[in-house]
Amino acid sequence: MSRFLLLAAASASLIWAQQDTFAGAHAPILNNAKKPDAGAVTDSIAKALPGAPSGARKMARVNFIDDQIFGKMERDGIAYSGLSSDGEFFRRAHLDLIGRIPSSAEVVAFLEDKSPNKRAKLVDELLENEAFVEKWSYFFMELFRANGKMGRGHQLFHYWLKEGLRSDRPYDDMARSLMAASAKSNLVVAASNVLVREHVEGKPGQALDGDDISKVHQIDTHDELAIQFGKVFLGVNFSCVSCHDGAGHLEKVNVWLTSRTRRDFFAFAAFFGKTRYIPHVENNQAIMGHFIVDDLANGYDTKGQSLLRTPRWGGPNKPAFILTREAAKPDVEPREEMGRMLTAHPQFARATVNMFWWRLMGRGIVEPYDEFDLARQDPLNLPKGWELQPSHPELLNALANDFVKNGYKVKSLFRRIMNSSAYQLSAQYPGEWKDTYTPYFARKYVRMLSAEEVHDALVSATGRPGSFKYGNEKVGMAMQSSVPSGSGEVKSFMTAFGQSNRSNPPRPPAASPLQPLLLLRSPVVNDRVLAKNDSRVQRLLDSYKDDAKVVEELFLATLSRFPSGAEKQLAVAALTPNRTEGAQNVQWALINLSEFLYNY
Repeated sequence: MSRFLLLAAASASLIWAQQDTFAGAHAPILNNAKKPDAGAVTDSIAKALPGAPSGARKMARVNFIDDQIFGKMERDGIAYSGLSSDGEFFRRAHLDLIGRIPSSAEVVAFLEDKSPNKRAKLVDELLENEAFVEKWSYFFMELFRANGKMGRGHQLFHYWLKEGLRSDRPYDDMARSLMAASAKSNLVVAASNVLVREHVEGKPGQALDGDDISKVHQIDTHDELAIQFGKVFLGVNFSCVSCHDGAGHLEKVNVWLTSRTRRDFFAFAAFFGKTRYIPHVENNQAIMGHFIVDDLANGYDTKGQSLLRTPRWGGPNKPAFILTREAAKPDVEPREEMGRMLTAHPQFARATVNMFWWRLMGRGIVEPYDEFDLARQDPLNLPKGWELQPSHPELLNALANDFVKNGYKVKSLFRRIMNSSAYQLSAQYPGEWKDTYTPYFARKYVRMLSAEEVHDALVSATGRPGSFKYGNEKVGMAMQSSVPSGSGEVKSFMTAFGQSNRSNPPRPPAASPLQPLLLLRSPVVNDRVLAKNDSRVQRLLDSYKDDAKVVEELFLATLSRFPSGAEKQLAVAALTPNRTEGAQNVQWALINLSEFLYNY
């Protein structure tokens, strides 16, 4: 029986999670191309998930997160999902913390564990797993768009991130290091590579031999860094006010930014005014991936020409923090002052916890996570005609305060969120879902796996590693690399699933019609499910004479759960005429379920 015929035959049964046709199996992907909100996507995907939804009259409140989330729903009469099953939580926690699906043995051991605190214990174990370091260093490499503009420095920067994550280095300390780094070479000082990454090249032919500093447009680079640090560390997008005043332009977009002018932005960018980005020179040729970063310039030129923005019109060039207009102390290095002011401001902690909440919960308390309107954060002081931006302002402040109290430790924040009942809710909902429920977090919101997670899930499910380079080493997982990797079919596959080239800020992967076609036909999938080259299917067929055991192990390895009775019966029947082809077809069909492609 061909794979397509197996899938078609199975469509009449429960094995394919009540999906009636092949098109139905992929409808969640095809129908969500316009990227509706998290609740709408989840409602669509949840219909294809195994099991039945369950509600809860009153949820156990583990910490202050639950007090805020469930307290608001109970006050407003919003029903919420029951807790996720152990199997759902186990797979979810693995994908969220280490970006990989668990092994079949790990699933079985967790399901058999009767310890009342096994979920909290699992979170602690995953936080100390080396794969946690790999996943989240990759996340930060994406966030800072670490690519070839750093030259070989991207490898050093990746190493620096991994060391910080292993040691749970305070996040505010890491942020200050990134803002204040100087180096005779970005190939030896890791933190300087974020400054180097944002360099704007000058006009071609502009520089004469020996005039290496003009190879980089210094002032535009200052601006790019101010925008980058504003978005990443403050959650505020200063792009518009880098070109013009907010007033008269942003009234329908961001109330707070209408109170800021381009001169305010000049003052913010002026923290970098003394900084120079000078390419290393060999044989009279500038090496654009190898830089000196020092602080020997004369200051920010408010009349300097721009390659990227409207003409600068002059004005004071003294550094001042854009949120408070506090001036830098004259006897301190400006970039050190920037780091002090930025990380000490409450918005730094608020933006940080909101970003990680978005990653773990599927939606930010402020949405989008990097588009804060600071005028709409206080429910008691709202601009006329505007709605409150955060869905839970008290919770956002409580999370930020807790983050500061715990020394800006990211792992402590993860524990707080993931041990809450709010995080552990099921994606399935016990009634009719309405879009107005989305800001309540009344269910777990699904998210599509990133390109790297899809690839690495295929590796884990099939037992067939990839082939990527990490420095001079070969690694099998995509997220073990420091830059987006892959070539040939693997590159095409991962590009279709949203792999970033790191030219632009990262965004969640978007569904497209090409993705299910690749899951059906790409050798990245098809070659891996064959019973050869020590694949999962080959090992199972060699190890077990019992077809039911082979089927059970395929479900555990691919979907992190046992098959239902009906699923097991149909899958075993598929192995009867041709055991090898049948087992290959079963795993291929499981990979083609939306259940495999989403974290729920």
